[in-house]
Amino acid sequence: MRASGCSRLRHVMGALLVPLACWLASTVQAQTPPPAQERAAAIKQAIAQNQAELRKYTWVETTDVSLKGEVKKHEQKQCSYGADGKVQKTALPGAAPEAPKKEPASSGRRGGGRLKENIVENKIEDMKEYLAKVSALVHEYVPPDPQKIKAAEAAGNLTVEPSGGVTMLTAKNYVKSGDTLTLGLDTASKKLSRYQVGSYVEKPKDDDVTLTVTFATLPDGTSYPEKIVLVVKAKNIQVNITNSGYKKAGA
Repeated sequence: MRASGCSRLRHVMGALLVPLACWLASTVQAQTPPPAQERAAAIKQAIAQNQAELRKYTWVETTDVSLKGEVKKHEQKQCSYGADGKVQKTALPGAAPEAPKKEPASSGRRGGGRLKENIVENKIEDMKEYLAKVSALVHEYVPPDPQKIKAAEAAGNLTVEPSGGVTMLTAKNYVKSGDTLTLGLDTASKKLSRYQVGSYVEKPKDDDVTLTVTFATLPDGTSYPEKIVLVVKAKNIQVNITNSGYKKAGA
């Protein structure tokens, strides 16, 4: 009788433990974050979907380039996506004209005065060229490019980690060797909540760049880069870009 009772007890316990084990396994599996590859795919998909929606809009891009706190360039452009998927820009009327060159002070020694004038002009032209490179660099990183993220992943330069309710993606060598792009995707809303770049204009360390993006949301839920700030600390240069006036194309 005892043996029979023990056998029945083992049978009952087994019947209870098997489903319990299955429940625990399913619970652990549900709590385990998806593999990094799946999280990266989710971010790329969210970016691609958002970009597809943004292509339906036109907007105004306002750019201010400052050197040592003084605005050296201010311009506004009407923007829209072309059939090739690239942003088309048209300068808006009323942009501040370039400041006229000052007449050089007269000098008793004409040769020396002209030499000084040439040196100053060359410095101004070099700075204009450099500022143009800084402004162009912004658009190498914004908006994010799913294909570049895919290339970083293929090269083993991509890491994806959950952090609270945000999935953090970091891509190294995204545009330039040694640069980093960090994206934060809100897990619930599937919207970008963080966007930071560490890069450089010409040489690492000599003219390191930090770039941050603040996002806003349109009425249909599409997110867009409302404010972009790029800083070259070593050169005292800052670029501020504001995107506004979003309208559906043709509306």
